[in-house]
Amino acid sequence: MKKYALVTGANRGIGLETVRQLAHEGTETFLGSRDLQKGLIARDSLPEELRHRIHVLRLDVTDAISVQAAVQTLAERVGHLDLLINNAGINYDTWQKGSSADIDGVTKETFETNFFGVWRMTRAFLPLLRKSKSARIVNVSSGAGSLTHMSSGTPAYSTSKAALNALTIVLAQELRKEEILVNAVCPGWVATDMGGSGGRSVELGAKSVLWAANIPSGGPTGGFFRDGRGIDW
Repeated sequence: MKKYALVTGANRGIGLETVRQLAHEGTETFLGSRDLQKGLIARDSLPEELRHRIHVLRLDVTDAISVQAAVQTLAERVGHLDLLINNAGINYDTWQKGSSADIDGVTKETFETNFFGVWRMTRAFLPLLRKSKSARIVNVSSGAGSLTHMSSGTPAYSTSKAALNALTIVLAQELRKEEILVNAVCPGWVATDMGGSGGRSVELGAKSVLWAANIPSGGPTGGFFRDGRGIDW
């Protein structure tokens, strides 16, 4: 039985590298991208021998119609989903302060993608995940969302990731009885368009995501991990 995965925000950075590593493992992978053309260009940038396992899907996690269209596409084409990787994330808002943040602009936009987008995706794709024998949900979070280590910077990004961590726990406890494992992963500071230069490689960041994607039955759920090791909430 083929294994199917969906990665959101996958036309660049950690998302694209996650797609590459999944395809390399032999997983049929849907590359979710808000812009279909950018998604196609991203797929074509990957090794030719992997492209037949990568299917580009126009997907905007902030748009319920787009999400439902993606659900319908997967239902018709493959019938189930084994792995949902909620990777899409925006606005590392270093220019904001909590005391003066643009709540109706930047902050609301950040939560819409980083938190509500994940919740929307998970709810929508649960019927297909429930058809899998070993469904996994991986929420790509950040150490910036750790209450233990949170600082005064990036208020919208940090609080949205903290909320995502809380959602991870709620969903994990609810879905435990169905053996759907739900975990949050911090890939670390990675050299991407959002992370900037100087961080670890996207290959290493994505490896953390793949670790959570490949947790065996009976493995941890409702945890927060980096490089396969638990980190503080």
